[in-house]
Amino acid sequence: MKNSPSIDEQIEIFRKMHVVRQLEEKLGALHKEGKTRGPIHRCDGQEAIGVAATAMLDDTDYVMSTHRGHAHYIGKGLDVYPVVAEIFGRTTGSCAGRAGHMLVADASKGMIGGNAIVGASIPAATGAALSNQVLGRDAVSMCIFGDGAAQTGICHEAMNMAALWKLPIVFVLEHNQFGLTVDTDMQSPIDDLSIRAAGYGMPSEIVDGNDPVAVYRAVGAMVERARRGEGPGMVEAKTYRLEGFSTSDMGGYQKDEDIAAWKARDPLKVAFDQLKAEIGEDKLKTIEAEAVAEVEAAFDKALSDPFPEFELFNASAAYSEVV
Repeated sequence: MKNSPSIDEQIEIFRKMHVVRQLEEKLGALHKEGKTRGPIHRCDGQEAIGVAATAMLDDTDYVMSTHRGHAHYIGKGLDVYPVVAEIFGRTTGSCAGRAGHMLVADASKGMIGGNAIVGASIPAATGAALSNQVLGRDAVSMCIFGDGAAQTGICHEAMNMAALWKLPIVFVLEHNQFGLTVDTDMQSPIDDLSIRAAGYGMPSEIVDGNDPVAVYRAVGAMVERARRGEGPGMVEAKTYRLEGFSTSDMGGYQKDEDIAAWKARDPLKVAFDQLKAEIGEDKLKTIEAEAVAEVEAAFDKALSDPFPEFELFNASAAYSEVV
């Protein structure tokens, strides 16, 4: 069993985390300039989960994401350029500009897509796991969801089925302390939502979601277990959403002291400290600068790409053809 990421894997996780952070900050800045369409759900502060939890997966493994999925997309291997192009509705986007930022998918990478319906990705991932089992594929399914989605009935139904049939799936709970703008204390009588897994005979582990190595170890163990045919597992990664629910969020419900405390444990800082003794601060700063340049280049290119062309539907003509 492989318990920890290699140094090379840690470096790649660090790089992708910085790509995601730059992506989120750039989207936030463009929203303020009125250059985005609709609200954007940023994942600042949650990058370690999305990137590290998917780092041990293959392209043949499936991942189902959420409305806050940019780290999941980049973590699963999508290039930032088609992701940016998709967010801005360009033909060069990973879904040809027809999906938008919440629904990005790339089947060639096993990224089945994000989902705008809270909790809806959980049964989809469970169904994908069932297909893997029925077809005898050596592949796992992973569902990444939030504490708000953990309160939905479909979450419990999916976990019950997954455990009953020993499906090859890993449930990764991004516990970011909020469901929309409601604190988790107002949604659940328990702090550790993963204790519910025991009710389905499913193993679970709670980890520091801002520590990429800890996330990798915990999720990796569950992935290996599922791949061996031993059934589903759950990892609850405790983290914090540093930005609002979306770019349209008016704010005011998050405590300044909480934000400051979590920023002091920023996953990018944690990853930096984990690597600096191994490769040095200069190398890490070079990786950070390269991530900035990569994202800037992606935006420059994507924003100059064309929009899709749509053929208008003529209802009258269609009706006359039928009759």
